Amino acid sequence: MPNSRNPQKVLLFSGKRKCGKDYITDRLLQRLNSEDVALIRISAPIKSQWSKEKGLDFDLLMGSSEYKERYRRELVTWSENVRKSDHGYFCRAALEMYDAYSKRFWIVSDIRRKTDIKWFSEHFPGKIRTIRIVCDDQTRIERGWKFTEGIDDKETECDLDDFDSWDLVVTNDGQDMTDILNLLMVEVS
Repeated sequence: MPNSRNPQKVLLFSGKRKCGKDYITDRLLQRLNSEDVALIRISAPIKSQWSKEKGLDFDLLMGSSEYKERYRRELVTWSENVRKSDHGYFCRAALEMYDAYSKRFWIVSDIRRKTDIKWFSEHFPGKIRTIRIVCDDQTRIERGWKFTEGIDDKETECDLDDFDSWDLVVTNDGQDMTDILNLLMVEVS
């Protein structure tokens, strides 16, 4: 149930596949009081609903395994069709899934579209901070990324490429995470 006081701040993280979004947001959560923070993955309700429809393993879809990659294209197509009729559907579903309104701070780890930013900005004006995680392709390759036509050249990976209003851009090329996490801690305070 929505709480008029919450959230106090919403951090929206975006970045390409294998840039380290989940790694960074998981480490940030470890530094914060988990009683006050919701780590929200918009992909979770997408994968939950789709795995139920298809009889697939939700936990494996949430990981970074080959299992998820095997189904990614079909999953993306299905979720795009849902978004066409209601671009905020999965944003709302994720907030409910993670009981977000009971927390003061939200970390949304996987913003992928301008419509995601628009939805959060419209519903939580003045509380949004947008953070783009970037790294070079060689680092992404070392982390297991391989360009996939029909995925890496589509909206789910490219819609925010020309978005130029990031509050913070963080480079994550494998350096010590201490400085990155210290910088992000300022965003929460």
